[in-house]
Amino acid sequence: MVDWDLVLIAALAEEEEKSNQSRRFWVNNLWKQRYTSGEFNNLFNDLRYDVRKFYDYYRMSYENFESLVHLLRPFMEKKQSNFRTPISVEERLSVCLRFLITGVSFKTLAFNYRMGFSTVRCIVHETCRVIWNILGRIVLPKPTTAQWKIIAKDFDEIWNFPNCIGAIDGKHFKIRAPNNSGSAYGRNSDGGILDHSKLGLKLQNDTLNIPQNVSLRGITEELPYVFVADEAFPLTKNIMRPYPANQLANIEKRVFNYRLSRARRIVESAFGILQSRFEIFQRRMQVQAKYIDNIILACCSLHNYIINNATTELPNPLQESDILESSVDNNVVGDTDIIMCEGMVIRDQFKQYFNSEHGKQPIHAVVTSIVLCVSQMIQMADASPRPAGQAIPEWCLGAGGYRRMPKDAEASRSILKAADTAASSIPKRYFCYYDHI
Repeated sequence: MVDWDLVLIAALAEEEEKSNQSRRFWVNNLWKQRYTSGEFNNLFNDLRYDVRKFYDYYRMSYENFESLVHLLRPFMEKKQSNFRTPISVEERLSVCLRFLITGVSFKTLAFNYRMGFSTVRCIVHETCRVIWNILGRIVLPKPTTAQWKIIAKDFDEIWNFPNCIGAIDGKHFKIRAPNNSGSAYGRNSDGGILDHSKLGLKLQNDTLNIPQNVSLRGITEELPYVFVADEAFPLTKNIMRPYPANQLANIEKRVFNYRLSRARRIVESAFGILQSRFEIFQRRMQVQAKYIDNIILACCSLHNYIINNATTELPNPLQESDILESSVDNNVVGDTDIIMCEGMVIRDQFKQYFNSEHGKQPIHAVVTSIVLCVSQMIQMADASPRPAGQAIPEWCLGAGGYRRMPKDAEASRSILKAADTAASSIPKRYFCYYDHI
């Protein structure tokens, strides 16, 4: 008679022996050198005493790093066991930050920090999730009605665009195409993405706590609070976009485009700084699609955290002359959609205010001068004698905006010199960050 108990014991013993053969050691010998040769244990204590080097390595100060560790510790710290010492919160955060800052692979980080490949991958994804869930609530809260008004006040005082509560733009990030995804990724426009986003739906349903319409000085009608955007987005009652190029013969519309560009381009600078700070966005992200959102949201949260706690003023990446040059000729397609009618009326009301005595700014004289200057030069170039078959000189760019002129037109040069002098007197401003996006 077969003793099934003995058979079962023998089978279990055989399985255990096979398991021991496939895994000969608990920890790879290379990973055992983490405390002596790992990047964190060799660099961190030295970097903390060098302010500049620490900032270059972590994109934040040592004080901000420690504050972040203190905030995240309750959600990231692992319990001590009798078999192994857990990886500290400081080292886990360091691994995640270096992944976001450099964009290197998990395998490269594993060798640098002397950790297992799967360990690094788990640390990065877990830390990104915790950063977004904990830090994101602090630095990216949903604005209340009172906070929207504070943002609008800042836009009015700094960028001279009243009733503006934010600048909208889109940023496309490169990712590794998921298996069998076909054309599911990369086919959507900025406007289409906005329409299907939570922000777009809340704008349509009027559930963003946006304040009630208010009247501006010199305008009898009440104007809504709006976001400023470029031509990729639809023109609605709460989203303002530039006038199309075929309407820019009107100086008042050019003035509106300048004022809108001046307020909108801060979001382009914000995206540029984000991409420069976290180089993972400068290359194709080699992670599964389900982790992409947490990585992007974690970087946005860290970006705002660093800006909110910055102790030094960053140089201005945005010059007034850049705005002026880009706003003089804006290649925007025509506004023909019937749905835009309400937005077109509101845009005309803002245009009326910007060109009124109450809303006009000193810069308008420069914009108007450049428009008239270009018009005169075109007429001179068309009238000037030139050999048969010779085309009018190409457009050239200068401090006074876009212009063209024949080389022998002395009068055109004098007009350009006056426009350049006026443009050079434009006051320079530092970039202003708005975190409520």
